[in-house]
Amino acid sequence: MLPTNRWGYATDPWWCRTIRHLAQALLACCSLLIPFVLPSPIDAASPADDALDRLFAEYHQDYLILFPLEATNFGDHRYDDQLPIDIGADHRQRVRQFYEQTLSRLQQIDLTEATPLNRLMAEVLRYELQMRLEELSLRSHRIPMHQFHSLPLTIAQMGSGSSSQPFRSVQDYENWLARAAAFDAWSRAAVEQFRLGMQEGYVLPRVLVERMIDQMLDPAIVTEQPEASLFWEPIDRLPEQIDAAERVRLTDAYRRAIAEHLIPAYRRLGKFLQEEYLPAARTTSGIGALPGGREEYLFWVRRWTTTDLTPDAIFEIGLQEVERITAEMRAVQEEMGFDGTLHDFFHYLRTDPRFRPFRTAEEVLDFFRRLPPKLEPGLQQAFLRRPRTPLEIRRTESFREKTASAEYMPGAADGSRPGIFYCPIPNPEEFNITSGMESLFLHEAIPGHHYQISLQQENTDLPEFARFLWYGAYGEGWALYCESIGEELGLYTDPQQRIGALGDEMHRAIRLVVDVGLHWKGWTREQAIAYMMEHEQIAEQSAVAEVERYMAMPGQALSYKVGQLAISAMRQQCAQRLGERFSLPHFHDEVLRHGCLPLRILRARLENWEPPSADRTH
Repeated sequence: MLPTNRWGYATDPWWCRTIRHLAQALLACCSLLIPFVLPSPIDAASPADDALDRLFAEYHQDYLILFPLEATNFGDHRYDDQLPIDIGADHRQRVRQFYEQTLSRLQQIDLTEATPLNRLMAEVLRYELQMRLEELSLRSHRIPMHQFHSLPLTIAQMGSGSSSQPFRSVQDYENWLARAAAFDAWSRAAVEQFRLGMQEGYVLPRVLVERMIDQMLDPAIVTEQPEASLFWEPIDRLPEQIDAAERVRLTDAYRRAIAEHLIPAYRRLGKFLQEEYLPAARTTSGIGALPGGREEYLFWVRRWTTTDLTPDAIFEIGLQEVERITAEMRAVQEEMGFDGTLHDFFHYLRTDPRFRPFRTAEEVLDFFRRLPPKLEPGLQQAFLRRPRTPLEIRRTESFREKTASAEYMPGAADGSRPGIFYCPIPNPEEFNITSGMESLFLHEAIPGHHYQISLQQENTDLPEFARFLWYGAYGEGWALYCESIGEELGLYTDPQQRIGALGDEMHRAIRLVVDVGLHWKGWTREQAIAYMMEHEQIAEQSAVAEVERYMAMPGQALSYKVGQLAISAMRQQCAQRLGERFSLPHFHDEVLRHGCLPLRILRARLENWEPPSADRTH
């Protein structure tokens, strides 16, 4: 592994490799004269490799300039003061030109002479550029935010000091002041885009707008006193090394920024959504009801699954998975000695007090903190490598806890920020132990997202762009696959956790049915909620939040189960083909070694994969 600099970048960029290859070539010439002194030569890099190394490096650096928020999340803090209006026409045109020029350069390189790794990375980059260009042809920027993921929510998380925006030095604080002022401008541009969408009939469902109004006008953000805003928290935690004069200056600057930029921006968005946008919002649920919506949904299906599966095919797969998992649930119901229908069993799991043993949020977090030691023996048997990035378990912040799902926030590649497993606990006494706590940890933390994302970011053999690439079908598919091997890793020994794991799997299977139902088959929000309530252990409030999430992000919910089924099938095919030569830890290593890949590319690699000859005892 190569060392990294303070931004998490490899200190061996393409130009260093070129110098090294020239030196090796020189040594090769000298070795003809003095073979007993110099080592055997190493083949010089091909012109194709040099061109690809240069292209990969320049693509990543230019990408960070265009998307500085992502740079901050990646641990590169050179652009922490920047926040472009990414929904504006000028920025979108610059992005389009950037993608087109990069793709043109890539297509001019003869890949036949490149190394296997560079050929693979070129294939991935070509796929990524083509998909991004196709996405730019959509009108999704007419809906610049929604209730589940949006820049206002990200800014609130960053500005509170609980996310990737650092607050360690005076410069860090100055950076955030500049970004806060830029967010004020972004909020005005968002209103303009929403209005254009209203003119085109391209608007959000009414119920989602109602959720957004509550978020924008949350008292933790919009308050009469800047000191009461969550944006004041970095001032409450000013580092001791900042001297007294700077502390006074920064305190005054933050008071003005919160009062003059941040609170007005959120109030502006909330007022606009309430007074103008809500009356124009639609009563339909799926994107298929929008002009051109069915064609757009076909794109999102391809984008999120990285396959050519049709919505109808995915719907049928979902129905089959629901039927299979239902049968397994009935078996656990019988083991737990409960008589009655499966629906009655779900009601029993949701309402019986014995399944709600927690009294405080700390007790819930402690349950998760006990899982890593329990997993350790299984991890030793199933994995060759572990991430260096540490993991922290935290409660989700109060300002987003009511609408948030459990999630993983990646650490910084340079080790300056740990990976974080966030768990919302709005009411500890209602936290149900049969909700799939072990499977949730396997998915969001170890060995799910934390292993996959950390190993990818730490892998300096990959080009920088590939260390931070994300495909939902691979990343979420891997995390759900990790849930499916919970028993192999030593969990699910309690039927309460087994039914929880099955519930989580059922939840992802239902998504295949519900997402396609909403966006392709014309289902209403109420139909989707009813289907979820009928087939899984879920409270109505949770079912409502889930369905509204699918309404906001068409196709995203498909990535989990499609990806898990694909990775499980790849494992089975490799095991059948290799027989006794199959090695589970080497299989996992092969799946993870090149970072996030589209499923079609990963499948092609594994079709001819051969594990190393040694250590095939697993």
